[in-house]
Amino acid sequence: MARRGAVRGAGDRKRPERQREPVSATVDGGLAELVPDRERPRAWTLLLDGAPQSHVDLDDPAHLSFAYQRRLGHVIDLAAPPGRPLQAVHLGGGAFTLARYIAASRPRSTQQIVEIDAPLVQLVRRELPLDPQARIRVRSVDARAGLGRIQDGWADLVIADVFGGARTPAHLTSAEFLAEVRRVLKPGGQYAANLADGPPLAHLRGQIATAASLFPELALAADPAVWRGRRFGNAVLVASGLPVAVAELTRRVAGDPHPGRVEHGRALADFTGGAAVVTDAGAKPSPVPPPGTFT
Repeated sequence: MARRGAVRGAGDRKRPERQREPVSATVDGGLAELVPDRERPRAWTLLLDGAPQSHVDLDDPAHLSFAYQRRLGHVIDLAAPPGRPLQAVHLGGGAFTLARYIAASRPRSTQQIVEIDAPLVQLVRRELPLDPQARIRVRSVDARAGLGRIQDGWADLVIADVFGGARTPAHLTSAEFLAEVRRVLKPGGQYAANLADGPPLAHLRGQIATAASLFPELALAADPAVWRGRRFGNAVLVASGLPVAVAELTRRVAGDPHPGRVEHGRALADFTGGAAVVTDAGAKPSPVPPPGTFT
């Protein structure tokens, strides 16, 4: 769920790679582990209490291993013409995977990461350092509080991938929270959120209804099995004040190694099924993943 580095130059002399070992540390969110990817020499997976959070390849930050991160990558790719710098806010840091992706694919972008877990930030900075040339600022504060410090109309893109104990905190699921997101976005900016739910998908339907109360344009990408309510999984919600590139997003999501489906318009409204808008007064965290979800 969500929830850097210098690239070796072409002329560098290759050295034998020593066997990498996992790195672990106790952070505010539990036990953080960085597990080496045996197929990629400088790639790592971040786990929190055993749940996969992020995958990073320091040699190829444009590589997105997790399905939900690839879908968020498609949103990033379609947010502006290729190569144009973005001003992006990341709510939830993980291993800074998507911030690295933007820095690699859109040089000169300016980004802010808001990650409440300061010890996790320290671990990632130490073991998976950011490219010092990247314009990325990291703040160790609550996601909603950090969002409140960003000026009106600053961001082209706000990406939410916030999980505590594998659940999205309640105060990041409400209309009041999304009103802050809308305030921070430029008129044509986009909000993209990694959501997690399982049957009967009540949380997901509520999140769509809540986003629809503030944004006129929505699209949702998810695995077919999640759409049918057959299993717990991730869904990527995209919301904007202007039309989303739905046709191209649909094509890209369908062409992924793990193909997904995108819904929008009337089909998405029908899927929502009259779910109520979530407010601060009644907000709840996202559901607890069932046992075995991450094994």
